[in-house]
Amino acid sequence: MTPVLTTAEELLARPADVLLDVRWQLGRTDGRDQYLAGHLPGAVYVDLDTELSAPPSPAKGRHPLPSVQFLQAAARRWGISAGSRVVVYDAAGGTAAARAWWLLRWAGVTATTLLDGGLQAWPGPLETGDVVPAPGDVELTGGALPVLTIDEAAALPARGLLLDARAGERYRGETEPVDPRAGHVPGAVNAPSGENLGADGRFLPVTALTERFDRLGATDGRPVGVYCGSGVFAAHEVAALAVAGVDAALWPGSWSQWSHDPGRPVATGP
Repeated sequence: MTPVLTTAEELLARPADVLLDVRWQLGRTDGRDQYLAGHLPGAVYVDLDTELSAPPSPAKGRHPLPSVQFLQAAARRWGISAGSRVVVYDAAGGTAAARAWWLLRWAGVTATTLLDGGLQAWPGPLETGDVVPAPGDVELTGGALPVLTIDEAAALPARGLLLDARAGERYRGETEPVDPRAGHVPGAVNAPSGENLGADGRFLPVTALTERFDRLGATDGRPVGVYCGSGVFAAHEVAALAVAGVDAALWPGSWSQWSHDPGRPVATGP
């Protein structure tokens, strides 16, 4: 299988066919401006809110999965063709770029990797302005990676492991800056996605990630699912689990879907 990660040195030695810049942070709208001011040479900007997500709704969450047809049209705009080797990055340790990594692999573009360390790891010069590639011809399928519905996520703790990738204070219900109710899905185990990274913004070594997920109970063969606030940082956790050799399902609706349904119970505390 294609590795999850590509190092900057590997990218320099073997440039990607398609390089995608997915700069995005919760509460900020200047990702494109950051991209225009400086990006990896040849990188195409991807808007997480409008190109990697369907329109938000209380019933589906803040970042529902786009349809295969919508994603295919976007992927062709980015220049992806059959057989393209794609590398995605951001400036936040891959927490946003992982959404593109997961979606493209889910859609059948298996030769997609995350640039480990992102923009900060790049040793070469940056390019300014926009990049508009020649359109690609990729045919997407969908369904290549497992997905959880809200009901499947609710039932998972009884037979497997449901990981909550949000920060501990949101999991415990001490604060909730975005969604209508604070807390977590009953039975879910907290595993903040930020703990997948070292101080340098790169993913922890395989041994460290394996030890982390072993402590959480993710390596004992049980089915594993992941959620976060809206299915973005959960993709980063799925990527980290994959580095550690664990296949995990993503729940796209995540807490933004659960917390809008008054019939769903909410747990608080550690």
